[in-house]
Amino acid sequence: MKVLLLSRYSSLGASSRVRCYQYIPYLRNQGFDVTVAPLLDDNYIKDLYAGKRKRISLVISSYIRRIRSLLDARSYDLLWIEKELFPWLPAWAEGILTRLKIPYIVEYDDAVFHRYDLNSNRAVRLLLGNKIDAVMRQAAVVIAGNEYIAKRARISGARRVEILPTVIDLEQYSPGPINKNKIFTIGWIGTPVTARYLHVVGSALADVCQNKLARVLLVGSGQITLDGVPVEIRPWSKETEVEAIHSFDVGIMPLPDSPWERGKCGYKLIQYMACGRPVVASPVGVNTQIVEDGINGFLASTRDEWVHALNALQDDYDLWKRMGIAGRRKVETHYCLQVTAPQLAEILRSVCEQYHLKV
Repeated sequence: MKVLLLSRYSSLGASSRVRCYQYIPYLRNQGFDVTVAPLLDDNYIKDLYAGKRKRISLVISSYIRRIRSLLDARSYDLLWIEKELFPWLPAWAEGILTRLKIPYIVEYDDAVFHRYDLNSNRAVRLLLGNKIDAVMRQAAVVIAGNEYIAKRARISGARRVEILPTVIDLEQYSPGPINKNKIFTIGWIGTPVTARYLHVVGSALADVCQNKLARVLLVGSGQITLDGVPVEIRPWSKETEVEAIHSFDVGIMPLPDSPWERGKCGYKLIQYMACGRPVVASPVGVNTQIVEDGINGFLASTRDEWVHALNALQDDYDLWKRMGIAGRRKVETHYCLQVTAPQLAEILRSVCEQYHLKV
């Protein structure tokens, strides 16, 4: 079976890397011939993470590259689209695929529909507010990273909706040391785009760190200042991310409770837990499913709740160790490639059968 993966980003883009690329070795071993055609290349991602303005030349060249890929769409049995074919344009391309009876599946790990239907620009809302609903409705399958996205797909009239959480590969993630650091280390991993969420808990972190027996380690955040918080910033790399998380004592995921954030898939929580680290997270969206409050971590809404949770993990070694073990166990059961890769392969096969294709 020939599959054309029309991903949003190159492998530097976190969403494409974890939602699409990490599945390719397994799928190829299962007999799928997967060709990758990303929309946005490494240069776009580097500019994005550096906070630079978007280069129109890069965007235009990426759209031309995508058009060239689609001209060859009939030579594939199935198209695997990440989010949409052409951001900020109507769903014309997806509609053409439908009229040509070229099946596609579409996958989401963000509430990308809110970029359009909640946009501050009225013209964008009018022109594109229902775009993602149309993309979902015409897809053979919508793969959603969580229930918030899946619910939107069902409302849009999608013919089939499957939930596959964002996961890690157990072979890449091992539990970290079972001894805490001399200076309690509160860790966060992400990108410069999501580092702004750290300000949600800035005052709580300052309170926990005021006795100089705790610190904050940020991986991939870029330059950021949190008043009163001793911060170490490290660059992210795929080769060192697990080692970096092993140096955390607890992993955090603060979020505001707003529509876009309700569509997030909690990947950093899963990374922390895979490394045997307890977590503290805002009770927003899928976080409430990943974190079992008091079992593998804490859910915290207020400043006082954040301070209490972090202090409890700092002061109680048995609690810290027990939560870390529970988190790792949950990842092994629900949030790893070893569980979801066979599920994705079966989805692809079933679409083939539906469209009378042979695998």
